[in-house]
Amino acid sequence: MRAFIAIALPKEIKDELARLQEKLKSAGADVKWVMPENIHLTLKFLGEIDDKEADQIIRIIGETSQHHDGFIIRINSLGVFPKPDFPRVIWAGVDLGDKQAKNVAAELEEKIAPAGTAKQKKEFSSHITIGRIRSPINRGKLIQELNNLAGYFQTKNLQFKAAKITLFKSTLTPKGPVYEVQKEASLKAS
Repeated sequence: MRAFIAIALPKEIKDELARLQEKLKSAGADVKWVMPENIHLTLKFLGEIDDKEADQIIRIIGETSQHHDGFIIRINSLGVFPKPDFPRVIWAGVDLGDKQAKNVAAELEEKIAPAGTAKQKKEFSSHITIGRIRSPINRGKLIQELNNLAGYFQTKNLQFKAAKITLFKSTLTPKGPVYEVQKEASLKAS
């Protein structure tokens, strides 16, 4: 199965990010928007894993969750990868909870590598992908709209408690990916 490990977001956070997507859509750019129900904070993308690997990863998620307290995540910024004048990925950034998310992701990375899943080459970045740019159509308008909305989160209090680490199965369909929870592990009560 195709899988990833993430922190799921509450509905009210997904709804606010969907409102932001609607504002950005006004640019008419060629963007594949993440369906609001699928928005999450990825800790580790696994790719294709078999049942044996899934069992090992479920065990690792359980162990890792017992080493970390639940923590508050606050969404505070809007940005792009790889660079502002050539965006490929549009994301919402995290300030509060960034260090904790990095610590959880680092432990998962270290423990999962021996199970056969390659380590990430890039340093982990706490972000929530909301769209992927497919072509240069109206890129300039999109960049302008991103600049106009740079302070979008400053007037909002978008925060929630990360209480679980979740293993998701991702099934690709013509309408987009469908995510199914395979296993959840609760972080320690803080």
